[in-house]
Order: sequence, then C-alpha cells, then structure tokens
Amino acid sequence: MVNLKTTVKDIGFTHEDFAALLDKYDYHFSPGDVVAGTVFSIEPRGALIDIGAKTAAYIPIQEMSINRVESPEEVLQSNETREFFILTDENEDGQLTLSIRRIEYMRAWERVRQLQAEDATVRSQVFATNRGGALVRIEGLRGFIPGSHISTRKPKEELVAEELPLKFLEVDEDRNRLVLSHRRALVERKMNRLEVGEVVIGTVRGIKPYGAFIDIGGVSGLLHISEISHDHIDTPHSVFNVNDEVKVMIIDLDAERGRISLSTKQLEPEPGAMVKNRELVYEKAEEMAAKFREKMLAQKQAKAGIDIPVDAIDPDDDLSDEILEDVPSAMEEDLPEEAAPEVAPEAEAPEAAAPEEAAPEAAPEAVLDVEEEIPPAAVE
Repeated sequence: MVNLKTTVKDIGFTHEDFAALLDKYDYHFSPGDVVAGTVFSIEPRGALIDIGAKTAAYIPIQEMSINRVESPEEVLQSNETREFFILTDENEDGQLTLSIRRIEYMRAWERVRQLQAEDATVRSQVFATNRGGALVRIEGLRGFIPGSHISTRKPKEELVAEELPLKFLEVDEDRNRLVLSHRRALVERKMNRLEVGEVVIGTVRGIKPYGAFIDIGGVSGLLHISEISHDHIDTPHSVFNVNDEVKVMIIDLDAERGRISLSTKQLEPEPGAMVKNRELVYEKAEEMAAKFREKMLAQKQAKAGIDIPVDAIDPDDDLSDEILEDVPSAMEEDLPEEAAPEVAPEAEAPEAAAPEEAAPEAAPEAVLDVEEEIPPAAVE
C-alpha cells in the first residue's frame, strides 16, 4: 500500500488580485447600450440595479418613466429584472446611471411613426392650451394642435380635458416635433360620407377676398372666388353674406390635406345665373350636378381608353379621382429638456384649399410649416 501525501500550499489572494480578476471577466458598458438588470435596492428617489458591473448602477426617479413618477415603487419592484438604458458613463465611484424613460421615449417615437404611416386616427385629451393651439399626449409624447387645425367653435381654454379625434400632420423625432390636426380627423370622417359631384346645403361661416368658407355638416369647405360664377366676381362679399344658406357642389375631396373644394359655378344653368338669379341655380342644382357627373365619368373613361356610350353612364357612380400628396416624413432626434413651449401667435390660415385653376390670390396652405409655432414633443 502506497501512502500518498498531499501538500497544500498557503496561497495568498490579495484585493489587487481580486480586482484584476474582475477586470478580466468584467463586461464593458457604454452609454446608449440597453442591458438587462435586476433591482436589488429601492431608495426614496431612485434605485440600485445589478447589471453585472463591478459597482451597482443607479436609476434616479426622473428616469424611471416617460410619465411623471412620485415614488419608485410605482415603476420598480425588488428583485425585478428588466431592460435599462445606460444613460451616462461611470462616475468617479465607478457607477453607471440608467434610464427606463429613454427606452420608452424611443419606443414612443417608433409607435407614432407607425401610426402616421398607417394614417391612423388617434384620440387624446387636451391637457393644456396656449395662444398658438392646444397640447395633448400621444404615447406619452407631448403633441401640439395648431389653432388653425382645431375645428370647434369653443374657446381653446374650454377644450382642456376634452377628448379629440386627431390625425398626424408631422412626426419628426429629429426636430422633436409632434403636430396633429383635429380638423383633418373631422374632415376625413365627413369625407367618408361625401362624393365629388354631390350637391350639399351649407352655411357661409366666413368670407375672404379669395372665397367663402362654407360649413357643411360641421366641416368647412372653400368656395373659391373662381368657382362662384362663370361671370367675373370682384369680391365674394358682392354675392354672399355671413350666415347665408347656400347650395353648393363638391368638386374635390382631399382627405390627406383635409380639404373640401366647392363650386356654384358648375351648377349654373346659364352663365352668370349665380349673380342674376340665384334661386334658379338652386332649383336646377341637382340637374346640373347630374350633367357634371356624366361629364366627369366620360372624361375618366376616355382617359382610360374605354369607349362607353353616354346612355350607359350611371350618374350616381362615385367619380372621385383623388390625387393625394405625401405626408411629412419622420426623422430622429435627442431627448429634449422639459420646458414650457413658446408659441408664436396663431397663423391665420383658411381651412380649405382652392381648386387647381384658382386665381393667383388663392387660399394659403392650411398645414403649418413654421417652426416657431410648434412646441417640442417633450416628455413629462
């Protein structure tokens, strides 16, 4: 039998050796990384998170959510594991600062870009107003509704806490702009029940040098001065007064830009009748509209190269041949500091556009492009 003797040496393992070993196997973290972490200590104004670094990372309460948080327990629980965004590099103590808010912020922009691409209608409550318009929250982001895109007779101040249907005008993460339109959402809803060539009854709500704005069932259409009569019109005021009830025909529906263009000229049984004998125009309106639809359908079929006899045309066919322009594209941007928006005075812009053959003094664009008028989509 052989005796085996094992000699155990006393091996010294210093703190420096341990630190070197940690450095050898430690992960390297950089700002902008998204990592998994486990909550192991919740403090009054933050929490310590184990992400596998030498020192526990820290998340302050203001970085815990895209929304305002009063207590860390509203968001985090002990031993919970979730994703965190590395916000800053290590401080002098070797501690990283984390954020959940930044992850939610990035995903919120991704979601609103998707909603814009789908041309979705969203609903949101107004939480504040300013001299330029109203503020809402979409996916946690602050959105702005310009005053010219709010379709209500209420004062803006009375809109607070009211839920509105909205369409996207601009989703621009790079410039931190989220702009929406209440008017466009209402126009689209109304347009789903309207057709080009349809005769509707409306009320004159406003008169400008370039035309009259007609309320047709809660949305506004533009009767451009060039579409009032075949005779020359010096000013729409010579034909209409505010609150006049009028019979008009729809000649264009542009849902993408929230525009309804109207005409009484196309309803004239004889040139100048709208000025000389308005009642005759209204009496013959349906008959003239039917002829207009027949003409439009014949032109459409001719353009397509299809020869269809006139007596085979159904005047009740939907003849709308809309050509829609692209909506503004989305870009990217840094998270801004929260600040009260500074908004320029509301731009005076009409709510509809003129037809293509409009005179030089046409209605201006309703979609805002003025950067000063749009507060940033800052998160709370």
